[in-house]
Amino acid sequence: MKNRCFWVTDSKLYQEYHDSEWGEPVYDDAVLFEFLLLETFQAGLNWLTILNKRENFRKAFDNFDYQKIANYSDKKQQELLQNEGIIRNRLKIQSAITNAQLFMEIQKEFGSFSNFIWRFVDGKPIVNCFHQRNEVPATTEISDAISKTLKKRGFKFVGSTVMYAFMQAVGMVNDHTSSCFKFHHSCL
Repeated sequence: MKNRCFWVTDSKLYQEYHDSEWGEPVYDDAVLFEFLLLETFQAGLNWLTILNKRENFRKAFDNFDYQKIANYSDKKQQELLQNEGIIRNRLKIQSAITNAQLFMEIQKEFGSFSNFIWRFVDGKPIVNCFHQRNEVPATTEISDAISKTLKKRGFKFVGSTVMYAFMQAVGMVNDHTSSCFKFHHSCL
């Protein structure tokens, strides 16, 4: 049996996510937007809840196509509010649209969202050396800075805790604990 990070449950879906996605560096804007959308919907909820609904979100939100989402009509918002397969929260649905619009503004300004977001960590993952769950932070100065910057630009549901979870998900920070089979570096 593989030794995984403390937060991974017996759920096959959770294990697959941990083993193949979590902490792996993502530079593709489409995937970055997918995680941004999912993390904002996760705010206040359990990540496994979101993972279990991920394919429903994919269908409901046009395969996470931010260009389409940015132009969602009131009718489409109403459809989403009726969709039992996703988190039916009016503010989070509206934030997905707003965030998609702002995501594209950042792309115009920086060439890509990836260029913008990865500059917070100088373009390479921060590799941590945590041994126990109580060492893994919920926020850092960097997630505070990202949150503050995005909020100033008008993004919603991007508090520091959400942004740190985003950083972990897209590999901007590698928080696999030392007992995890995905931990591949030495602690100095």
